[in-house]
Amino acid sequence: MTTERIAHQPLHPSIIPRLDHEYIEFHNETLQYIVPPHTLAWDPAIRNTPAVPGESPALEVAKTQDFDLSHTKIRTFTPKGKIPEGGWPVFIFFHGGGWTFGTIASENSFSTHMAVGAHCVVISVDYRLAPEHKYPTAVDDAVESLDWVLKNGADGGNLAAILALKAAERSPPTPLVFQLLVVPVTDNTTSVDDLWAENKDTPWLSPGRMLWFRNNYLPNAEDLTKWDASPAFAPKELLAKVPSAWIAVAGLDILKGEGVMYGEKMQELGVEVETVIYESAPHPIMAMDGK
Repeated sequence: MTTERIAHQPLHPSIIPRLDHEYIEFHNETLQYIVPPHTLAWDPAIRNTPAVPGESPALEVAKTQDFDLSHTKIRTFTPKGKIPEGGWPVFIFFHGGGWTFGTIASENSFSTHMAVGAHCVVISVDYRLAPEHKYPTAVDDAVESLDWVLKNGADGGNLAAILALKAAERSPPTPLVFQLLVVPVTDNTTSVDDLWAENKDTPWLSPGRMLWFRNNYLPNAEDLTKWDASPAFAPKELLAKVPSAWIAVAGLDILKGEGVMYGEKMQELGVEVETVIYESAPHPIMAMDGK
């Protein structure tokens, strides 16, 4: 006797013609049967399942090491090969998961692919998570990870953008050279009444799920427009100092509009920015490079 599976996240009919066909297949086979976490009573055990299924296997690197910070830890991935003159470039990575999900190991695939492909040391930050640790705890962990790199010499998109601003704010500024922002949250005041409206029926990261993430991390309304929660509110004189950026946004993501807007804000201030829109993709597709 077989048990009938219940589709908890069926695709909305209006979005199907716009979606990538491979995503449709994977969603119908796997994702639609997963109960959305924001519909459940909170239990940290929810984190025991992958934040986003569909990741490819990690690649082999020369060395993987964990180091303790004050309240959490980081993991370093060193590529194979001869150390470049002047040392390895360093890429600080912040996993996704709406400030609520993800671990130091949840995106080992991305970290190793970046280490191998970009020929750099990748440092993955195991920042503390909401709702146990609310804003600005994750920001504090991000800043400490940068300090660790500067001392020892060894970017979620939201924390990467904020760290670039924090580095620029210092006196003297910490000379970061690049920021890579993948489907970032840049404005925590957005809703279905404005930038989310275009893709309100998108799969996986629905408006309801995103508001749940936001409320976990930013329960106080007065924090929503602070620039170290919503980098789109950074003062122009600070935003103009950040390094060049490459921004990836998904065309069917509710976060599309704020990612594009943030790139435009930086460009207007003279920052070199390239924004790439993956037209038929919903939010989680960047983490779905396997099956």
